[in-house]
Amino acid sequence: MAEHTGVTLADVAAAAGVSAATASRVLNGTARVRAELRERVLAAAERLAYSPNALARALASASSPAVGVIGHDVADPYFAGITRGVMRAATRHDLHVILGSTFRDPDQEISYTSMLRGQRVRAVLLVGSGFEDRAWQEAMRRELDLYRGTGGRIGAVSRHPGLRIDSVLPDNRGGAGELARALLALGHREFAVLAGPPALTTVVDRLVGFREALAQAGIDLPEDRIVVGEFTRDGGHRAARELLRRHRSVTCVFAMADVMAAGALTAFRGAGLRVPEDISLAGFDDIPLAVDLTPALTTVALPLAELGERALELALLPERASRPRVEQIRGEVVLRASSAPLENGIRPRPRTEGEQP
Repeated sequence: MAEHTGVTLADVAAAAGVSAATASRVLNGTARVRAELRERVLAAAERLAYSPNALARALASASSPAVGVIGHDVADPYFAGITRGVMRAATRHDLHVILGSTFRDPDQEISYTSMLRGQRVRAVLLVGSGFEDRAWQEAMRRELDLYRGTGGRIGAVSRHPGLRIDSVLPDNRGGAGELARALLALGHREFAVLAGPPALTTVVDRLVGFREALAQAGIDLPEDRIVVGEFTRDGGHRAARELLRRHRSVTCVFAMADVMAAGALTAFRGAGLRVPEDISLAGFDDIPLAVDLTPALTTVALPLAELGERALELALLPERASRPRVEQIRGEVVLRASSAPLENGIRPRPRTEGEQP
């Protein structure tokens, strides 16, 4: 945002049609403001090329010894594993960590970023999937530009389109492709996918990778074999029940997150299906729960703590004027007892609802 000393906060407020107090809260990140009002103020500030005066910028640059971590859900083992790595790195730099859960609400993610800007944290890390949503991308970009203007640093884990930030990327597309090839090698040809919300970049990347590998083997994945649910245990349970209502002929199910796979496992058992004798199951992430399930879960193992450590280290590096730094970290397919070879390509007889093994 260019310097324009003739433009005042009152000018921005008038252009946005809000009070000076509301404009101040938005631009200083000191309180929550309705998304619609925040959008108007940020758009007006950008249009007028408004920037704070030199004294305000000097005060803003006095950052606190803290970093903010914004994720979808602090109770999610995926987020917890990454945050553990962030905390390890923060300790090395004598920094505290502030956590925030958005529960996959795009407006809440912007609101947290604004609040952390007001707290003058040293860096903000966006952990977890970005959104395939141009309006959100534009609003978040404006918010991050304001934060950068105070000297703040930004990093991310996973892909965040349109934001141009230093990022550590789990190879979601490649890992899902490798998983598909491993399951194909077991003889499976009838697949289904339990997918997360389609607006999330992680969902897009994992689905593309899985479908591409199947297509390379001459296998189509019809849309009605892709069931959307939340990235939670209950979301996986509901999606699995819906899948069984639509199709009982699949031999292998890919749940896009291990927590979804845990719910699916319970749903399959409730329907009288044995895993892996009647249906094989695989997840993604390799959270600690994966190995404790019965049977232990086939998955794509990601070094979650390493993702968090590298994201913070990247964010704390001096800012680079050219394109953002991006590090990609590959996952590893781990075959466990939840997936089994399909003998001679013969599909087991599907059981009816309530039938006992």
